[in-house]
Amino acid sequence: MSARRIVEVPVLSAALRDMNVPLSLVTAGGGLVFVSGMPPLDLDSGKLREGDIATQTKACLEALLHCLTAAGSRAENVLMIRVYAANAGHYDTINRVYAQFFPVDPPARTFVPVASWPKPFDLEIDCTALGPAAQ
Repeated sequence: MSARRIVEVPVLSAALRDMNVPLSLVTAGGGLVFVSGMPPLDLDSGKLREGDIATQTKACLEALLHCLTAAGSRAENVLMIRVYAANAGHYDTINRVYAQFFPVDPPARTFVPVASWPKPFDLEIDCTALGPAAQ
């Protein structure tokens, strides 16, 4: 079994450190990659991407895939995704955007409505994926 390692993700890891969020954005070990709850971050600036729920969902998923790439994985290796949304009413819109990223054989997924949110965005998405050694 491989040792736990922290994966530094270009732009995004530094952005979360600047927000004083006490977490590692991506960890890997045991043949798996774990991506922390990903807010809608812009890949170039690391700043929160504002917009409607479709825009935020797209930004979250783009950032999530960027994290997987940094860890040597890819979308096809995702085993489980969890979507945390501040409004359950966004379910259908989130699904429409999500389906564009996982059009065939989507991974297992849980949708979790949350009662309150500490930051100025409406969702986070995390995942567990196979790492490069397990591909």
